[in-house]
Amino acid sequence: MEITVCTPDKGRLETIDLRITEENTTWFDECLDHDIEMITDFEGGIIIQERGFNYPLRVFDISRADIGFDQQKAREIYNMYI
Repeated sequence: MEITVCTPDKGRLETIDLRITEENTTWFDECLDHDIEMITDFEGGIIIQERGFNYPLRVFDISRADIGFDQQKAREIYNMYI
């Protein structure tokens, strides 16, 4: 499905074709607003989705495995760019 993501490395929003599957996505249950809801591997990078109405964040050169599939580490990365 096509979604719009924030890409800080490019300094803009962009539309990507993201396929979310059990193999490429980690979901975090019991999220409150502004908690990290999911992380998805995408083309040599990662998509970090915060719960709420913000655009997902696209970060290059990192994967879910690199951060240990960890919600808190995903939050730290998200905060570095936002």
